[in-house]
Amino acid sequence: MGEQIADVLRRHAAVPRAELRRRAVDLLARVAVPDPERRYAAYPFELSGGLCQRVMISIALACAPALLIADEPTTGLDVTTQAAVMDLIGELAAERQMATLLITHDLGLAAERCDRIVVMHAGHVVEVAPTAELFGAPRHPYTAGLIAATPRPGVKLGDLAAIPGGLPDLRGNLPPCRYAARCERHEAACDAGPLALTPVAPRHLVACRTISGGGSG
Repeated sequence: MGEQIADVLRRHAAVPRAELRRRAVDLLARVAVPDPERRYAAYPFELSGGLCQRVMISIALACAPALLIADEPTTGLDVTTQAAVMDLIGELAAERQMATLLITHDLGLAAERCDRIVVMHAGHVVEVAPTAELFGAPRHPYTAGLIAATPRPGVKLGDLAAIPGGLPDLRGNLPPCRYAARCERHEAACDAGPLALTPVAPRHLVACRTISGGGSG
């Protein structure tokens, strides 16, 4: 795995060949991989999922990016390891003044770790808002449906509301609102395109023509 890190440094950071191993070991140490000198020569199947994820983070940070894109960084990890990995990403982001884009299906993770959330349905951005405002007052029906379907303290599993229907066929002609067939607020106006994000509050945008609360998109 150390060779994978070294390859990134060699190709994109112009690190001299004599320095590659030392820099790779330093990166492994920075993401708290135990015994980084020995782990340099390890293969992925020899490490736990959490350690493999740390190695991936070290590869992503090798060239000191201004933006880290973390696509489902906690998938397949137990809850304790998830927290450790996300704590590490947060610490490194603060230390390096690095923006982080977290792509996740875990609403709890997004609520805890993100300053601002973009909600997508079938590849279409339907709502953008600061985290506290999005969870406190969701304006798009899909956002509200996701929150209603998410297990949380004080809510019984039987009280969770599933979102009906499924995604539209993305290979064909898509309606202006890709959520229309699943939406309980669907109206004829929803089928008249195009559908754009509309401000409903400072820093809060929604793509909907029947916005909850009386707004109009």
